Amino acid sequence: RLAGLALAHAGLALVGVVPAALLGLALGVWVTRPAGRGMRPAADALAAAGQAVPPVVVVALAVPAFGFGLWPTALALVLYGLMPVLRATVAALDSVPPDARDAAEAIGVPPARILAEVEMPLAWPLVLDGLRVATVLAVATAAVGALAGATTLGTPIVLGLQNQNQVLVVQGAAATAALAFAAEGALLALAGRRR
Repeated sequence: RLAGLALAHAGLALVGVVPAALLGLALGVWVTRPAGRGMRPAADALAAAGQAVPPVVVVALAVPAFGFGLWPTALALVLYGLMPVLRATVAALDSVPPDARDAAEAIGVPPARILAEVEMPLAWPLVLDGLRVATVLAVATAAVGALAGATTLGTPIVLGLQNQNQVLVVQGAAATAALAFAAEGALLALAGRRR
């Protein structure tokens, strides 16, 4: 039963973290370009607001609009994961040496290719750190989806609390933590790092 819950939990976390990653990357790139620099404070405030509202509150507010199940939790995970990706992307692109950009511009490389072939490869390790944080947050936070009827590793926690069964609570909490550690380990391996 825990294996099935873990698969559903991982799927829900993925549904939340992928849009957060795409949106965070897109906003991070945009606010570091000349056309979007003026929107940087607004983008940062938006991401901070998403992080400031507890996921359980987002789930509760989203249930009337989306119904019970996966979507209220997915919305909470998107909002919660946006800030680490956005801030990591902005910091990573800001850390790219200006000489690298200047050299590419001097030989006539178009801005889109400079971003894709010069800036992003240099920025990628820091961007990946933000993606790792967002993924771990999504996996750890997806357990609250059980309160909205989503099938997650939070399900045994809720059942355990309802029935005063501490074994179920510990099982759900331990499995959620193990899955979060596994997700982090997978992303660290992808980055080619060793602890």
